Amino acid sequence: MHTIPDKIAAVNWQKIAHDLSKNGHAIIPSLLSSKQCTQCIGLYDQATNFRKTVRMERYRFGRGEYKYFSYPLPEIVQALRTSVYPRLAPIANKWMIDLGIARQFPPTLSALLQQCHHNNQLLPTPLILKYGKGGFNTMHQDLYGTIYFPLQAVLFLNTPEVDYTGGEFVLTEQVPRAQSKAIVLRPNKGEMLLFTTQFRPIKGKRGYYRAHMKHGVSEVHTGKRHTLGIIFHDANA
Repeated sequence: MHTIPDKIAAVNWQKIAHDLSKNGHAIIPSLLSSKQCTQCIGLYDQATNFRKTVRMERYRFGRGEYKYFSYPLPEIVQALRTSVYPRLAPIANKWMIDLGIARQFPPTLSALLQQCHHNNQLLPTPLILKYGKGGFNTMHQDLYGTIYFPLQAVLFLNTPEVDYTGGEFVLTEQVPRAQSKAIVLRPNKGEMLLFTTQFRPIKGKRGYYRAHMKHGVSEVHTGKRHTLGIIFHDANA
């Protein structure tokens, strides 16, 4: 049986880098088994796993609920976070160079978190999101502090059109002097979607410029929808 680090190592990361730079998102298929998806959903009702619960309606974030994990993270969440980050760091660093941003990210997650903690960003950010009928999430960016990693991930734990309908993952892209572009995705159960936290580089006639992006979830029509969010930087609140 292949472990999560094994599966991450086997991914064609050159293609992932291409897709992220071209589209602002990329999908890794069949990363979690059905059993692992069920295990992740089961974590939601174990209160000791979490540091904070957010009911979206209260803050006008949408309709639904999500919970931030506390440290130490569950084994599967930790494995995903530590295995994926080193593969994304070179992509993020190239983006910074392309855009002329004087920032480079360290090669390991522990080194990134050390930077966060020095900046008083001490709280873990991985989370599980739960939506029922009528649930949705408004367009947003997960920054959480002055130190943030420009890429993040979400894993889909239910089967679309079987466990729920609607609830598409939505990205919007805004480039200078143009209307926003909407991107609608429906990943399958067990897939990991990688996407930009804030912007991606686009090559123009005079070099690279930023395309700003946000993400959200369209309204769920029936059933229940769970996702596991993997954010790599820690938060200050």
